[in-house]
Formats: sequence, structure tokens, C-alpha cells
Amino acid sequence: MIHKIKSLYDNGKGLGKKAIARELHISKNTVRKYLAMDEEAVSAYLSDPDRHKKLDDYRDYIVHMLVTFPNLSAVKVQRKLQEKYSNLALSSRTIRRYVKQLKETVVSKQERIYQPVLDHVPGEQCQVDPGELRGVLINGLETTLHFVVFVLSFSRLIYVALSPKPINTERFIRMHDAAFRYFGGVTAECVYDQTKLVVIKEEYRELVINTRFNEYASHAGFRIHACEGYDPESKGKVEAGVKYVKGNALYGETFENWSSLESYMANWLDTIANQRVHATTGEIPQTYYALQERVHMKSYLSPSLVHPTGQLLARKADKTGLISFKANKYSVPWAYQRGKVGILVKGDQLYIHDLESNQELAVHTLTSGKGKIIKNTHHYRDPAVRIAKLEKDLVEQVGTTTAQKLGDLLKSSSPKIYKDQLAGVNALFNAHKPIAQSMLDKLCQRPRLTATQVRDYLQAYADHPERLKPKKDIPLSTGALQCFASLCLEELPHEQL
Repeated sequence: MIHKIKSLYDNGKGLGKKAIARELHISKNTVRKYLAMDEEAVSAYLSDPDRHKKLDDYRDYIVHMLVTFPNLSAVKVQRKLQEKYSNLALSSRTIRRYVKQLKETVVSKQERIYQPVLDHVPGEQCQVDPGELRGVLINGLETTLHFVVFVLSFSRLIYVALSPKPINTERFIRMHDAAFRYFGGVTAECVYDQTKLVVIKEEYRELVINTRFNEYASHAGFRIHACEGYDPESKGKVEAGVKYVKGNALYGETFENWSSLESYMANWLDTIANQRVHATTGEIPQTYYALQERVHMKSYLSPSLVHPTGQLLARKADKTGLISFKANKYSVPWAYQRGKVGILVKGDQLYIHDLESNQELAVHTLTSGKGKIIKNTHHYRDPAVRIAKLEKDLVEQVGTTTAQKLGDLLKSSSPKIYKDQLAGVNALFNAHKPIAQSMLDKLCQRPRLTATQVRDYLQAYADHPERLKPKKDIPLSTGALQCFASLCLEELPHEQL
């Protein structure tokens, strides 16, 4: 404030005392007092410990309340403070003056409000960040892993919800449900970047909130705070949660199946992420939460809309991977043989889910009658075994080194359909035997590769073999012939390549 006054006054060349008072919404006597101070007096005044006000320790929380609810009265502010800090002993007059000053000098007058991170208010705020990591090896396949990180701003307790599929609104809601059950309560507010899962659109900072998610938030009992679009400064980041999960938890790890990934993540949360000494708070998140924040969390019960079509019913699969339902049997994936799964009926469809992650495993059309067995043949095949056989077949056709290069290209180009791509390339090579080594080298040099591209290269070569032959009256060296062949292939029409 002192520096603002002196800057505006500018040794008599700027604004006058009355104008400065009007500009800063303070009294003319205050302006006169500060202008009369020399540099030494200003330094002494600023270093005076008695200037610190008790409510300065709670300033960010009060600003946060006033920004969220601009018409909040000083009486209500006092009550909310005392709910959080029962030992706070200040008069109503002191709080009233402090709130009035904040409304005049901070909340109403700033062109832009930078939301503070409420890291000293227990039970108030949870920050939520979706993320994804490509190339995670699960069962030997490169998989894109989708996840959401939940961090409590006060204790830094963290939870990570996982999904093998892109996150839609229903899955996003179930992830919140799992996070609040993990925390054992819900915060007063959750903070988000402008993901479409929360904000449908923004215009002039008027937000259209996802109706389904807003309904869940209302039932769960927390406020939605969405940051300004394309503006990371408007969100006070507790920590780079997504980067922390990618780098510390997932990078360099491989998993046998989805269940092993979930077990690993649960163990990482309980033994590493929530047991480390946090760099900012200097506390262990799990211990700090239990001692200081747990009591301030609002109670949480899963709203009925988390499972809108009904609760999952548990069924145990037999040793052949079949579950019983209404006198008929339906197959489940081989990994769930002798295990429990959840079932849900929607119309004439029977949905089978993992009981822990709620991941959809299979869908069968319900059949009438009794004693029938409905199987999905894919439930009895191990994709890893099939891929290993296809890779071995490719090695037998083109050799180990070339097969490794081609396999890596196919996997990086189409990780989700790698098995089918391998099968297609094997069939193409078998149909076009023998394959020239120069052709294989050309395929290995591509930045990306698919089975259809291999087909087009082989067909182009079969349709125009003369392009690779030199004219009779122009002898060419082996190196020149290879260069000529490469150029011819590159000049083929696009529809043939």
C-alpha cells in the first residue's frame, strides 16, 4: 500500500492526495501519513511485527469465500471460520472491518482474481486432474491408460482412479465415488480444468455445466469450481499430480493383466505416494490427513445415480469360465475362471463387469429356455499366446532381425490391433513368396507401418516388376539398381502405395 501511494504521488508530479485516496479507497489522512515517511521510516514500519493481523493467516480462505459468494456477510464469514478453527478468538468488529477491507481492496477492485490454493484449510478443497499415458505394457500389449488424479489441497492425500477406456461422464462419476470412499469423506469443493466431463462450454465466463455430473455433485454434496479455459494460472496447482503418477508410478513398469495393474496402483498409493514426506507441507500425507483433516471432511454415501440401472449382482464363474443366470450359462473371459464377477441386466442384454473396477468385461444377449450355454470364443483365448505364435511365424518367413523391426513398427503404429496386423502381414508375405530383401528393407525404413500399406507395396511390385529392371543398353551397378528401384517405388501412384 505504501509503495502504491508513493508511486501514484511521484514526488508531487503524479496524483494529488485526494485523488490517491479515492483511487485506493482509503482516507486522505492515511495518504498524508505515508507520504510524510522517508525511506528509513517506511522500512522500519514494514518490518514492525505488530503490523501482522491475526486474520492474515486466514486471508486466502476468506478471499476464496468472498470470490465464490460475493454477497457473503461478515457474520457468515465469522461462523464459517469458527467451524474450521474453533480456537479462533476475535471480535465481530475485527472480522467485520477485515472483511470490509478485503471486499474494497481485493475482491471488488481486482480486474482478475487468482484463486488461492486452500492448502491450510482442512476439508475444503480437492483438485482433480484427468490424464493418460500411452504405451503401457499390459499382457504384452501397448495400451493407452486413462486415469484421474485426486489430491486433497490441505493434506496432499492422493488417490488415482484407472480406466482402460476413454473416460465418459458415467465413468468419471464412478471415479469420484471411488476417490471419496478412499478418502472416507468429501470436500466442500472440487477444482477442475475445463474438461468436457465438467464444463460443456464457456462464453464470457458463463459456464454450461455437464448436467449429469452437476446432478452427481449436488447429491454428493460438493461445489464445482472450473478454472478459466486455456489459462493454467487461474488454477492453483497443489502439485503436478499427473506428472507424478506418470513418472513415479507408471514409467518403466509392465503388468501381466488389468488386475495386477490395479493391485500395483493400490500398493503404490498406500506405501509410496501417501507415505512420503511431502516437499511442501513437510508432513506424511496419510498421517497428516488422519490427524488434521479427516474430522473436517463431510460424510459421503454413494448416491444411487452412481449405478443408475441398479447395483451389480455377484456371480462366481466355474472352472470352465461360465456363470449361471436364470437357468442358462454365459461365458466370462478366461482370466476370471473360478473368480467372481458382477452382472447387470439392461433390456435383453446381460452385462458382465469386474467387481472392483466396474470395468465392462462382456455383453451377452439373454436367451430364453433353460440349460443353454452362450459362449464368446474370444473368452477362451489368451491374446499373448496368439501374438507369440504370430511373431514366431513372421520370424520363420523373413528372419529374426527383419521380423523384429517389422513387429516394432506394427506395434507402435497400431498398438490396439497389433495381433490382427501381425496376422495380416503373415498372410500377405505367404501369398507373395518369395519377398525380395530390398522390399523388406524398404518396409523397415518407413516411419510407421500397417498391414494395408504392406499389401499396397507388394501389389505395386507385382503389377510393375519391369520398373525394377534396368534397360538392356544401359548397364547398371548393383548399388545403382537398388537406388533406381527405390525411386520407382516412391514414384508409384498414391492409390497403389
